Amino acid sequence: MSVADWFLTPAERGNPATRLDSRHPDGQPWTSGNEVVPLVHGAAYFDRLLRSLAEMRPGDLAMFTDWRGDPDQRLDEHGVDVTTALCDAAARGVVVKGLVWRSHLDKLSFSEQQNRHLGEEIEAAGGECLLDMRVRPGASHHQKFVVLRHPGRPELDVAFVGGIDLCHSRRDDARHAGDPQKQPMAAIYGERPPWHDIQLMVHGPAVADVETTFRERWEDPAPLSRNPVNVLSERLRHDARTAGPLPAQQPDPAPRGSANIQLIRTYGNRHPGYPFAPDGERSVARAYTKVIGRAERLIYVEDQYLWNAEVVARFAEALRSTPSLHLIAVIPHYPDQDGKMSMPPNLVGRQAALNSLYAAAPGRVAVYGVENPAGTPVYVHAKVCVVDDVWASVGSDNINRRSWTHDSELACAVVDEALDVREPQVLDRFGHGARRFARELRLELAREHLDLDDDTTLIDPARAFEAFATSAARLQAWHDGGAVGQRPPGRLRPYERPHLSRRTLAWATPLYRIVYDPDGRPLRMRYSHRF
Repeated sequence: MSVADWFLTPAERGNPATRLDSRHPDGQPWTSGNEVVPLVHGAAYFDRLLRSLAEMRPGDLAMFTDWRGDPDQRLDEHGVDVTTALCDAAARGVVVKGLVWRSHLDKLSFSEQQNRHLGEEIEAAGGECLLDMRVRPGASHHQKFVVLRHPGRPELDVAFVGGIDLCHSRRDDARHAGDPQKQPMAAIYGERPPWHDIQLMVHGPAVADVETTFRERWEDPAPLSRNPVNVLSERLRHDARTAGPLPAQQPDPAPRGSANIQLIRTYGNRHPGYPFAPDGERSVARAYTKVIGRAERLIYVEDQYLWNAEVVARFAEALRSTPSLHLIAVIPHYPDQDGKMSMPPNLVGRQAALNSLYAAAPGRVAVYGVENPAGTPVYVHAKVCVVDDVWASVGSDNINRRSWTHDSELACAVVDEALDVREPQVLDRFGHGARRFARELRLELAREHLDLDDDTTLIDPARAFEAFATSAARLQAWHDGGAVGQRPPGRLRPYERPHLSRRTLAWATPLYRIVYDPDGRPLRMRYSHRF
């Protein structure tokens, strides 16, 4: 197998300004020899992150980006919070550099105040944390990653990449009892909203690629904000307006695993453009387009949104053209907002997307929501896609137009060199064979959702599709019957498609298109429906 069959070439990425594709001496736009471990749920991620930060010494370098950071978010059961972990590292002489998005919509329950407090406390401890508004109007920096480098101890170098913010509601585990430090959410999710999410822990040469993504953003000479109110308030508070120097980048960590990793990203078409992406970058969309077109047996998706008919058209076309292909999607049962004005725009894009998918392949598309053993819906925040157990992606990117064109996003696309020898060994039409990382990631998530210890019946895509349907139908029937008797195993129930009235669509659709799921492509691409 040629990994290039599954990854993007530099020309396919379409962004010659980035250093990602030119920094490798062998010319390949990905790294080989990586060790990748999925950390399912915030509790697992926070535990590994806290332990890794505690190992850092003076002169080591910690870099992080976040959409939202809550200074008091506890990382473990002992009460060590985000501020303590990062500030203690800075006080020990670790070079701490952070970029957190500064929301212009704080009154809509976003994150400006939390991010400001986190930045202030890190800087007071000797680190540097910038509030970064260098985005398109209405956009956000949505990337969520941490890079830890150790000069002289490169075997400890690690990157954490995925969908988990350093903020409230994220520290949940497989029991899905929720994080006691909650963020405001729709009432249906209860007092402690259960939260399903995933982050990758990466060792090996790909750590340097993640660091390069941080450095490109850090070195952007554009003002952190052009909003005159923000600029004035920052000057009055004597906030940092420019980024300080970073230490020289260390050599890439040595290979230590079997995974090939390509970073895929989104940057909106900002004016003026990013130095590292003058016309933006849409390699997330392009990677999905390439790989979905190769799918033969099974696409497995976990996503917060699954919105937008134009975006899911790639999936719909693959389903239409390949009769053997099935799609399993796990999404939230309900939006995270339940206001009269906020909920309908959240459903506009999903209604159109699901109608398109079901019409493309009747009987071969299955969409589920998750609940915990108490029957409380679980908010699915994970961003995962596995194709034919060969290619897998985990990141900050959702399947919607905002993530594919408008906000900054980062994901790791993974193709493992290690084969999974369990039958059926080959799902893809090219005979490349199932790969250990992709298959085990899919099975780990499935075991949790179906309450199974033995995943033998889930390896074959047809049997997995049937197992999901049977488990979800059984749990739904138990609920429909009044929840009498013992609750059946499994946590999935069929997702009930929204059916918005024409009147609701008339006012909610413009809001959806402009505010909730905007388009960050250059006009020529919008008109030609290209990414």
